[in-house]
Amino acid sequence: MRKKSDLGLVHIYCGDGKGKTTAAVGLTVRAQGFGLKVLFMQFLKDGNSSELNVLRTLDNIEILAAKPIKKFTFQMTEDELAATKEMSANQLQEAIDKVMSGDYDLLVLDEALGSIEAGVLDENLLLDFLKKKPEKLEVVITGRFPSEKMVEAADYVSRIEKVKHPYDQGIPARKGIEK
Repeated sequence: MRKKSDLGLVHIYCGDGKGKTTAAVGLTVRAQGFGLKVLFMQFLKDGNSSELNVLRTLDNIEILAAKPIKKFTFQMTEDELAATKEMSANQLQEAIDKVMSGDYDLLVLDEALGSIEAGVLDENLLLDFLKKKPEKLEVVITGRFPSEKMVEAADYVSRIEKVKHPYDQGIPARKGIEK
């Protein structure tokens, strides 16, 4: 039987398809079911997605939801972009401070790659953390397009490819399915 001491790998769930966050939530539930303590952090989301409603009811899962962002980053003024960058760095630092205590078994950084891609999170902050993270901390990072450096830092890289999506036919995200 595997034990907590077997932990410590880095996962990336990436690609342009639906299901990256869903996969991270699935792993979170699996870890919680085994008795692991999870810190689940979301970037670029408002903290109101349906999966968080369930995760909040489970023991041993702590949620750090993003502060709501009202615009896409490409619509932001320079000041709004600078404030979002500072907020993202602070969020990541808060998660790092919590997990460095050694009290957590799994850290999920949902849409961290999206934040890097949008220019509101410094990739080097995340890469530096991965080098110094607690040895037995499992880490999941989601987003569309990881850099080569991120891929090199990971033990697992799972790509979810969009073949077809309702959004392409004008169907917006639906509660309970996409959000």
